[in-house]
Amino acid sequence: QQDTLIVWSEAENYDLALSFQEKAGCDEIWEKICQVQGKDPSVEVTQDLIESEEEHIEEMPETSPLIDLPTCELNKLEEIADLVTSVLSSPIRREKLALALENEGYIKKLLQLFQVCENLENTEGLHHLYEIIRGILFLNKATLFEVMFSDECIMDVVGCLEYDPSLAQPKRHREFLTKTAKFKEVIPITDSELRQKIHQTYRVQYIQDIILPTPSVFEENFLSTLTSFIFFNKVEIVSMLQEDEKFLSEVFAQLTDEATDDDKRCELVNFFKEFCAFSQTLQPQNRDAFFKTLAKLGILPALEIVMGMDDLQVRSAATDIFSYLVEFSPSMVREFVMQEAQQSDDDILLINVVIEQMICDTDPELGGAVQLMGLLRTLIDPENMLATANKTEKSEFLNFFYNHCMHVLTAPLLANTSEDKCEKDAVVGSTKSNTICPDNYQTAQLLALILELLTFCVEHHTYHIKNYIMNKDLLRRVLVLMNSKHTFLALCALRFMRRIIGLKDEFYNRYITKGNLFEPVINALLDNGTRYNLLNSAVIELFEFIRVEDIKSLIAHIVENFYNALESIEYVQTFKGLKTKYEQEKDRQSQKLNSVPSILRSNRFRRDARALEEDEEMWFNEDEEEEGEAVVPPVEKSKPEDDFPDSYEKFMETKKAKESEDKENLPKRTSAGGFKFTFSHSASAANGANSANSKSVAAQTSPASSNGSSSKNAALTTAVAAAKGSLVGLVDYPDDEDDDEEEETSPRKRPRLGS
Repeated sequence: QQDTLIVWSEAENYDLALSFQEKAGCDEIWEKICQVQGKDPSVEVTQDLIESEEEHIEEMPETSPLIDLPTCELNKLEEIADLVTSVLSSPIRREKLALALENEGYIKKLLQLFQVCENLENTEGLHHLYEIIRGILFLNKATLFEVMFSDECIMDVVGCLEYDPSLAQPKRHREFLTKTAKFKEVIPITDSELRQKIHQTYRVQYIQDIILPTPSVFEENFLSTLTSFIFFNKVEIVSMLQEDEKFLSEVFAQLTDEATDDDKRCELVNFFKEFCAFSQTLQPQNRDAFFKTLAKLGILPALEIVMGMDDLQVRSAATDIFSYLVEFSPSMVREFVMQEAQQSDDDILLINVVIEQMICDTDPELGGAVQLMGLLRTLIDPENMLATANKTEKSEFLNFFYNHCMHVLTAPLLANTSEDKCEKDAVVGSTKSNTICPDNYQTAQLLALILELLTFCVEHHTYHIKNYIMNKDLLRRVLVLMNSKHTFLALCALRFMRRIIGLKDEFYNRYITKGNLFEPVINALLDNGTRYNLLNSAVIELFEFIRVEDIKSLIAHIVENFYNALESIEYVQTFKGLKTKYEQEKDRQSQKLNSVPSILRSNRFRRDARALEEDEEMWFNEDEEEEGEAVVPPVEKSKPEDDFPDSYEKFMETKKAKESEDKENLPKRTSAGGFKFTFSHSASAANGANSANSKSVAAQTSPASSNGSSSKNAALTTAVAAAKGSLVGLVDYPDDEDDDEEEETSPRKRPRLGS
């Protein structure tokens, strides 16, 4: 059958089938079967018929391919029911029965009998008619469906299906379809054919979903034609509505008209939701045309108005429509939003309306907010942005999003963590700051969603999110949530930090060590005590990652500031491992400082050139501005020591002024004096000197090197500077009195030098 099926039956009620993907494979197996049976492969049916079938066939004249149907009378209903149910197991006989039913106009006769039975209250007859009509549906023939689902027959078909023998009382499906189910015309449909199609589709869908029992695994294909009948009806309805320009523009006009009352608007939105759902049945090119028609008519501005409304039902239907549009074409939505930004305030931008809806979701489980968060993620995902030669969509849209929308998204997060004014240099073990953590479950859920989105940004948006985190000191605010009584929220905050550290970006690492941002994490670990739970494992995994990846700046910071608090944790070797790495690095430093520096000096310019090249590449990849602007003004040899902090401050100012900057550029090294602070930190860390010593070393070095003398100190300066490679700028941080800051910038070597 159908070129890819081989069907046979064993015993009376046992059908088997082999299905093939390719016709060639089917033919090959068929030939082998025929060979074994000694039959001719060109004959389609080779199986000897079972006796009962033979009897039936003997009754038929050889020439007639049809099955003889009993006359359509009340006393023959049982016979008809048996015939219909018996043919279902044999595909050939199903075909023959379908032809017979069609040729003799048999279905209409049966439905007349149904009316007679119902009037006579002949229950037995009605039960037989249920079996007959159900059997005819299972014949799966579109031509029969056309008759059964026509306006004159469909209600009687539904009537027959009410009398299921297994039910004590018949169901009242007809009453529901005629009285309860009301056809709402949001705008009168003038086309009678279209109206008839809509009614028919609704009723057939009702038969499939409500009246017929859920098909078992073996019966699934029995109703495949019914499914496609509904499917093609939907395609026709969408096409007819879409072609009716007047109808759609009228719907849009009413939807956006302020005079439209709420009930009417609710109906209009529900109509659109159903319309979009139907459109999913269209072929891809037709679906494109469909959404383009909607876009042309102004679906997005209409949605913007509707999504901001108070009515919950309207909003949720509008969200569903918006999700169809975002799934269809995120670029179309992005383009609309960016054009809109040029004409209106931030508050009423579509994306901000979406974010507001997400934030204000009243459902305790935040069902709507979760859906909206998924849509936002799709919109800000660079993976689905059009990759044109000049990458415009990505950079333009992300610039727009961070300038106009990001503050709306992070507002609840910043508001809920603003009470925390803990000092930057608080020590571990100090009393916890009086954080007012969101204690209600709903706020915690919302913050978790926002953090999930921000974590996604950290992974995919490189420099935009980096600037945002730095400018707003966002990580510090997020880590306040480590104190939340909702563990899932604390874990979200931790996941955010883990993503940042996972990037292994020295810019972030400096920000973390400078702000002492490991403290809340370590406090959370210590407060968790001996409990072996997800929080405990997640914190340890964070430190294990730093150890395995050997992130030197962070290892030094953790060991120097927190080792005393952590050394008691011995059930994992992570913290001992960090200490070991730290000590190995210290030994390596002292060996480097004691070794002959001339080797390093000879390589110095070549390495710097390569580092600069790498940096330039990063720069252009992120479509940044001219490299030169961010470079610190070169320091004159004669400049006294005291001017250094000033030039550093100027450098910081120019850096802050450039919002879209990604990487700190490698300034050109103009004089040995430029490495004054760098050297003082490295030397102190490597030799374990205290801060007073290190400052005096620096003081000696600077004049010595400025005068070009070849004292050992000058050589050391060059050596350390060269060893530090491209990861360190001209000036690291101003030399404060703070111990923390002295230690924090301990050696940050290029990994290849440390091997």
